[in-house]
Amino acid sequence: MKNLLLTLALSIGFITYSSAQVEVKTVPQSSADVGMAPIRQGNWMIGGSVGSLGYSFESESFNIQVNPRAGYFVSDGVAIGAQANLSFRTSDGEGDASNEWGYGIAPFVRYYFPGGASATGRFFGQGDIGIGGSSAGDNVSLNLGLNAGYAHFITQTVALEVMAGYNYSKANISSDLGKQSGLGVAVGFQIYLPGRNR
Repeated sequence: MKNLLLTLALSIGFITYSSAQVEVKTVPQSSADVGMAPIRQGNWMIGGSVGSLGYSFESESFNIQVNPRAGYFVSDGVAIGAQANLSFRTSDGEGDASNEWGYGIAPFVRYYFPGGASATGRFFGQGDIGIGGSSAGDNVSLNLGLNAGYAHFITQTVALEVMAGYNYSKANISSDLGKQSGLGVAVGFQIYLPGRNR
C-alpha cells in the first residue's frame, strides 16, 4: 500500500512539474488600443519623418528629406506646430552643381479624421507653408505642402506613420522662375505626450 501511495504521489508531482514547465513565448507589441486619448486637446506630439523620398517633375531630380516636427493639440484631433525641412537633392547634372542641400522651417496644421478610424489607428491630413533655402544660392523659397496619412499606434504613446502628398516650392517669389512641384512619400513616427492637466 505504501508503494502504491508513493508511486501515486510521485506521478502527481511529475505531472504538476511538467505542466509548470510550459514555455512562455513573448510576441512584440504591434498595436495598441488608444481611441482618442493621444489626440486630445492639450496633448503634445513630437517626432517626424525619418525618410522622405520624392521625384520632381520639372527638374527630373531625386530628393530625400528629413522633417523633425513638434505640435500642440489646440482641440481634439487638431494640432498646430512647426517642422524643420532638411533635404538633399541630386539631378542629372555633372559634379557638385548637381548636388544640393536644403533647409527650411514650416508651420503646419494637422487634422485627424474621426471617420474611418479604429482603436489602433487614425487617418489624418496635414498642410504646411514655410520658407527655405539651399546650398545652390541665396534665394529664399516659398514651400507649400498638402499631405494625407495614416498613424498606426504601436503603444499608447508611439505611432508609426506613412504620408503621401503634393509639394510645391518657388525659389524666386517675385517671378515665375525656379518653381518646382512634385509628389512625395514619407515614413516616420510620432510620440504623443499628455498635457499638463492629463
